[in-house]
Amino acid sequence: MATASDVAKLAGVSQSTVSYVMSGTRTISPETRARVEAAMRELSYHPNAGARALAGSRTNVLGLVTRFTATTEVGALLPFIDTITGYCRERDYDVVLVTADEGPAGLERLAGRAIVDGIVLMDIRRDDDRVATARELDVPVALIGIPDDSAGLDCVDFDVQAAGNLAVEELVAAGSSRIVLIGEAPEVRAQGFGFVHQFADAVQDAALRAGLRCDTFEPSAEGWVGFGAFGGLVADIRADRAGIVARTPQAIDMTMQILLSDGVTPGREVPLVGLCPDDTAEAFRIPVTNVSPEPRDVSRLAMATLFSRLGGSDAPREVLLVAPRLTRRATTAATSD
Repeated sequence: MATASDVAKLAGVSQSTVSYVMSGTRTISPETRARVEAAMRELSYHPNAGARALAGSRTNVLGLVTRFTATTEVGALLPFIDTITGYCRERDYDVVLVTADEGPAGLERLAGRAIVDGIVLMDIRRDDDRVATARELDVPVALIGIPDDSAGLDCVDFDVQAAGNLAVEELVAAGSSRIVLIGEAPEVRAQGFGFVHQFADAVQDAALRAGLRCDTFEPSAEGWVGFGAFGGLVADIRADRAGIVARTPQAIDMTMQILLSDGVTPGREVPLVGLCPDDTAEAFRIPVTNVSPEPRDVSRLAMATLFSRLGGSDAPREVLLVAPRLTRRATTAATSD
């Protein structure tokens, strides 16, 4: 079966030019278009989801590309998926969820075969090999997350710096003498997600401005296997009235379980702030003071940006940040009032 790559070779053009001819999204010279169409006829090439075989037509499908790995916190991902699919349903669009880590080839497959009208790309690493491809596709792409090189891209995320500031300010108000940041296991650090490092830096910087020491506990591995060593720190944390910042729901849960098993009540003796959505914070045995990364607001802004591109917007591509929000609950309320 012929592919777009075969058409490109026979016509003497790039594969992206073949995509442009099929989608009609860019002006192609009559001579080039004729060569591509002749090659398609000769090879009996019929693009998948032929809804874009005629210039200007749409599939009414968007691609949502997110990685599922052993370290993926599915609960944190669900608000994004739910909001994105709901936004699309309201506009008579379907969503193709792509979870395999196929790198640039996965994006080229979605765009090159005319499967989707646009792509939402999640789980952005600092040096993400998909970014260069995203810039060159003939369909609009919105990133949820910010790579180190964001030039020429529509990127949306929560303000990680502000989130770190809010967490530390709340712990300072709760009377903390120092800050303990629950860090990441080696498997997570190695993946190079920008927001992970940015949040840690933000907490460290905010503690420094407040004149407090900030220590980081880094689990030796994912899950309880690597987190058990935290129990050895509890006595000093309690004695110092140190405040704890935990970045993920799993880290919040394990921290609270160890504190409680040692007879330490979060909020009464040790203040704790977690980075998680509100519904997660409220579901813990002791409701957790949280800084919400506002996943639904981030998702809606990313979708609004993508649909504006589908509508023909040529506004400059930029990074858009959603303000995080702190809600005080039991894990700091007793010490902050």
